[in-house]
Amino acid sequence: MKDFHLQEIPRVSNITKEEFVKNYVKPQKPVVLQNLTKDWPAYKKWNLEYIKQVAKDQEVPLYDNRPVSSKDKFNEPHAKMSMGEYIDLLRSKPTNYRIFLYSLLKEIPALQKDFKYPNIGLKFLKGLPFLFFGGKNSSVFMHYDIDYANIMHFHFHGKKRCLLFPPSESKYLYKVPHALIANEGINFNQPDFDKFPALRKAKGMEAYLEHGDALYMPEGYWHFMTYLTPGFSMSLRSAPKKPKHLLKAVYNIFIMRHYDNIMRRWKGDKWLAHKNEQSIKQTYKKANL
Repeated sequence: MKDFHLQEIPRVSNITKEEFVKNYVKPQKPVVLQNLTKDWPAYKKWNLEYIKQVAKDQEVPLYDNRPVSSKDKFNEPHAKMSMGEYIDLLRSKPTNYRIFLYSLLKEIPALQKDFKYPNIGLKFLKGLPFLFFGGKNSSVFMHYDIDYANIMHFHFHGKKRCLLFPPSESKYLYKVPHALIANEGINFNQPDFDKFPALRKAKGMEAYLEHGDALYMPEGYWHFMTYLTPGFSMSLRSAPKKPKHLLKAVYNIFIMRHYDNIMRRWKGDKWLAHKNEQSIKQTYKKANL
């Protein structure tokens, strides 16, 4: 199987706040921290059965891998069901349905007691912990986050593969204009280098997360997640520290996404087709192909 030439994201068992900031936050380098959650109640309690117990009747938004449609609004869910039904689905068979950006504090207050904000040199936004769930072999599309946050991504129950690219590699990833995603025709688990030759130049990193692992993703990093087993993760966010990233975040939130929604309503699928065409043309130009 053809794949990218990837570096393994380093794994650290014990690290001080000063070491974390010096070695990873300031130079903006990913790292997996292995013992950051060992003293959390969540480390022993959080699995799919526990989540079902505390939130079985909660209606949750679901997303799958269908192509973006002009009829869909920004981050609009594709379906809804109760958390109990969804977890039963995860256990019964592989499914592409995922929970994406699920508000932890708002929807399941009981879980707040199970974790704490780690003292590792990042000032986390206390109102924005999010949960993410996925079934076996389901993938989260290649994207970067709208707010350019520094992200600490904690995984629970099972195993997932995380493929990361720094912002410097955007020119090789067929970025879709006026969006946060790569061209949807790319399968980042099995990249077609003949059809998308610029991908050969992209330098990425990967990590395999298991229960309790915490992945630090710096500002604006592209990420593509594949659940190797059913499982879920939680993300804590810290505002971008680089002024240029803060400006990009403001633009994305207050201008870009609204402009894209207007163009979808006005031009429909022609707008989406145009953006995909431009993702290829612009990449060829930037990658000198």
